Amino acid sequence: MTSTTPRPQHRADVIVYGAGGQVGRAVVTEARRRGLTVTAAVRDPERHADLAADGVTLVRCDITDPAAIAATAPGHPAAVASVYTPDTPSGEFYRAATTALVSGLGQAGVLRLLSVGVATTLQTAPGVAVHDHPEFPEAYRTFSLGHSAALDLLHDSPATLDWVVVTPPMDLDRTAPGTGRYRVGGPHVLGPRIAQADLAVALVDELTTPTHHREQIAVAE
Repeated sequence: MTSTTPRPQHRADVIVYGAGGQVGRAVVTEARRRGLTVTAAVRDPERHADLAADGVTLVRCDITDPAAIAATAPGHPAAVASVYTPDTPSGEFYRAATTALVSGLGQAGVLRLLSVGVATTLQTAPGVAVHDHPEFPEAYRTFSLGHSAALDLLHDSPATLDWVVVTPPMDLDRTAPGTGRYRVGGPHVLGPRIAQADLAVALVDELTTPTHHREQIAVAE
C-alpha cells in the first residue's frame, strides 16, 4: 500500500491566466493596487519574470491543459482568463482553453471565472453578432468565431461554475489613462471605446463584488 502527501496549496485572492499579456498585466496591476494577492499564470515564466513582485506569485501553466489548470487553481476563490496565442488556430485554441478551464477549475474547486471576450461577439440586434455582418472581414470572423465557440462552451458548463465574459469595445485603448469609470450592459454593443486600465477596473470590481452570473456583459466608457 502506498500513500502520498498532498502538495500544499498556494493561496491567493485570484489567479490570472494569461497574466503576461497586456490585459492580464493590467488586471494584475489593478488587483495589487487594491491589496489583492495574485497568482500570475503564464506559459513561459522566464519571459515574464518581471511579474513576480510583492503579493504576486508567478507560475507556469498551459491554458489548454486541464491538468495544469487543476494544479495551479486550488486555493483561489476566483480566476481571470485573458488568453491569446498566434501559434494555434483561434477556433481550436479557444475551445481547448475553455474546455481546460471548465474541467480544471471544477477539479480544483474554483467556482468563479471571469473571462475577457472580444467586441465582435457582441450583438447588434437580438441573436446577430458583429461578426455576422456580410461585409465583416473573414480573417477576423474566424478569430471571433473562436471566442463565440468558447462562449457556447461556458453556457453548456456545469451550473456550479459561476462565469462571466467581460467584453470590451472594439477600441481598447492601451495607452489612455484610466478614469475609474465605465458603463456595463448586456451582450450587445454598448459603446466604441474603453481604456485598458478601466477594463481592468471593471474586471476587478466584478471579482470583488460579483453582480453578474453565467452571462456575457459589455463594458465601455
